[in-house]
Amino acid sequence: MTRIKRLTCFDIPKINKMIELLGNNNTTRFQHELNNEALIAINGLVPLKYKFMPETYILSNNDEILGLITIVPTRGNPYKINITKLIFQQNYYEAGKQLVEFIIARYGAKGAISFCANVDQTHDELLNLFLNGCGFRQCSYENLWDLSNFVPQHAQKASFRYCQNSDASEVANLYNSELNTLYKPSMERIKLEYKEPLFAGLVNFYKNRYVLEDPLKHRIISYLSITTTDRQNFTIDLSVNEGYQISYDEIINFALSEISRRKTNYNAYLKHRQYTKTADNLEKYLHERNLNCIQTKCVLVKDFYRPIRQHSNVLEVFFLGETVN
Repeated sequence: MTRIKRLTCFDIPKINKMIELLGNNNTTRFQHELNNEALIAINGLVPLKYKFMPETYILSNNDEILGLITIVPTRGNPYKINITKLIFQQNYYEAGKQLVEFIIARYGAKGAISFCANVDQTHDELLNLFLNGCGFRQCSYENLWDLSNFVPQHAQKASFRYCQNSDASEVANLYNSELNTLYKPSMERIKLEYKEPLFAGLVNFYKNRYVLEDPLKHRIISYLSITTTDRQNFTIDLSVNEGYQISYDEIINFALSEISRRKTNYNAYLKHRQYTKTADNLEKYLHERNLNCIQTKCVLVKDFYRPIRQHSNVLEVFFLGETVN
């Protein structure tokens, strides 16, 4: 009998067989993450608004595992669900479709309003699964640029400071103001997404956050985050107010210096979000520095829009079969 259920520690040996072909680094990381998720049961018992950890479900037929899916509620906004892992047996796309539809139905019933998945643009069949099979739509692209050959023209570093919870509202406004209007309904963020969560130490990644202020107006003009899941590969993400001439050299120099203070050997990548107003300028800059784009992912989104109930005290009266002169 085919069924979908939460991952448990008893499923791990079977899962390991499914992912052993991913390569040593990915296999080790996936095994570590899945072991943690299988052991932390409390996250599955709390309401959606309090969830803070990934949750993994498996599709099984008797003793055989056909597929696996992992979701991660957005930090500060658990009603935005991120699909981060989707694994199924070769050419068994129906298993992937069943798992995605299960997640949408389950978490939609709990109050989730948005589901997001980032899929490599080379995976045509997987894109077809989300777009045509599960009703997602493609918003835009996110690119990853390798900074290993980065040679700045200016050695100066921008004067960032650590981001604080009190900055959350202003940072959210900065991020949202830089979105192209077409993508705002699906990509906008709320201030809680920029606050340090209570259980930050339990998530499976590490993030440092910084802000750059206009010294005269004391307003935040740039936001920078540095994220790693393995303390070896670091992803740099930034938001910049297009009204200011801020040097990308200075921002990247600062980010790399922050990483090098903690690690001697590391890999650094810059996230380039094509749905922002500054995307073209940033892409032009990256090409001028002879950097390489190593990955492009399609941003896929499915939103639920709930109509607002309208209450009215007006009494509607219908006269049937009468003629009023």
